[in-house]
Amino acid sequence: MICKECYSDKPRVTPLLKPEDCLKNHTQYICSTCGRCICIESDEKRDVYRWNFPFKTLEIAKLYLKTAEVICQDVCGIYEIIGKNDRISYKIFHTEEDLENYLSKNKDKKCEDKKPVYISEQYVESPNAQIRKLSDEEIKDYLREQNQFKI
Repeated sequence: MICKECYSDKPRVTPLLKPEDCLKNHTQYICSTCGRCICIESDEKRDVYRWNFPFKTLEIAKLYLKTAEVICQDVCGIYEIIGKNDRISYKIFHTEEDLENYLSKNKDKKCEDKKPVYISEQYVESPNAQIRKLSDEEIKDYLREQNQFKI
């Protein structure tokens, strides 16, 4: 069953890379429906969030879509980007204008139809969701449970 709040059917699938490090050192969006933690930390040096980076698959991009929507307080879309050597990646943008700005700065990239390949029906703010760092006990429990949900 896909979570209506965070769009995943695996409530412990994230973080994908260095999960213990991410849970210990980064601020997490904690889904109030399934309890999944999603990194919502910004990289202060580059002024970007995790959801700003390209993703290898649409499935992985969907795992970070909720954090983009929380930051933007609105629906965001996932776009298929074609780069050098026809390499496909997926990026989250708030608006089509944001996509256009990205493409104008990255001439080696294109988006065929400039329409999202995935977009949620509407942005729903969850009053019970939390944005915070986890306690050591929460991290331990989450990592134990995460071993059951590998992507």
